[in-house]
Amino acid sequence: MRTLTYAAAIREAFAQLLSSDPRVFVIGQGLWSPWYVGSSMKDIDVEFGRERIIDSPVSENATTGAAIGAALAGMRPIVVHPRMDFMLLAVDPIVNQAANWSYMFAGRAGVPIVIRPIINRGGEQAAQHSQAVQAFFTHVPGLKVVMPSTPHDAKGLLVAAVQDGNPVMYIDDRWLYEETGAVPEEMYSVPIGRGAIRRPGADVTIVASSYAAVQAVAAARMLEAEGIDAEVIDLRSLKPWDREMVFASVAKTQRLVIADGAWHSGGVAAEIAATVAEEAFDCLAAPIRRVTLPDTPAPMSKALEDAYYVRAHHIAAAVRQTLSRTGLSVQMNHGSR
Repeated sequence: MRTLTYAAAIREAFAQLLSSDPRVFVIGQGLWSPWYVGSSMKDIDVEFGRERIIDSPVSENATTGAAIGAALAGMRPIVVHPRMDFMLLAVDPIVNQAANWSYMFAGRAGVPIVIRPIINRGGEQAAQHSQAVQAFFTHVPGLKVVMPSTPHDAKGLLVAAVQDGNPVMYIDDRWLYEETGAVPEEMYSVPIGRGAIRRPGADVTIVASSYAAVQAVAAARMLEAEGIDAEVIDLRSLKPWDREMVFASVAKTQRLVIADGAWHSGGVAAEIAATVAEEAFDCLAAPIRRVTLPDTPAPMSKALEDAYYVRAHHIAAAVRQTLSRTGLSVQMNHGSR
């Protein structure tokens, strides 16, 4: 097993999928560019040819609709949207077509498509280039949504998404591209709908996904120095999400903090909090806390970005506040979001 970056793991998954299944092809904007999707698809067009790696015109709606048609005809397309913000122009074919076909045709016709939107937060890109809108799509029946946080899962979940046979939204975050980790050489899949315990603990459960999961692990290390034993669950999959794992952890720790790198209102964190309150309320010894982006567009200013995005110290502060509500003596060093 080697150590790869997150981006290299995605690139390897693409190469192995294209090599092993002639039905797989990739379509999207900037796929022949050396920088548009970072190193996650470096020279993939050179290796597999531009008939299978299709650099599309700037029309998110038409590109996604064409890929859905190809999926209905038996292909296994992967549609790449280099900025998640502009994928919103393709909501109609995703929600009205891809998500509904299997239901409308009683399972006799499915849409085995993977839609890969990339989140480009930070870097002073401002409000129209920094949005994480995964919660929009977790609301839609018929869609699966995954958000890997490690190189191992970046490869394994992309393979699982292509092999699934249903519309899967595979969301990756450029902030993770230089993260490193052990990745098997062979092709493998990570089960959709299964979370991972990144750190076991007994005092509080922290649930997160994507880059927020990395921040949650960092927060747990900070808290460990203060004598706080935090369990960190990386959801990996937002729809379906691993309720059993979260419920079991909350039953043990009796406290829950949810970190999500998206807006506060109506988000994934709100859904998890509501579900735990509805189905596991008796386990809770303190109110659930959410650590999210404020309900404002992303700023351009670097100084404002530093305050805006979810960081480890925000998560640690929320944990301290949660523990303080249960009578434990905790030094409150940071304001909670």
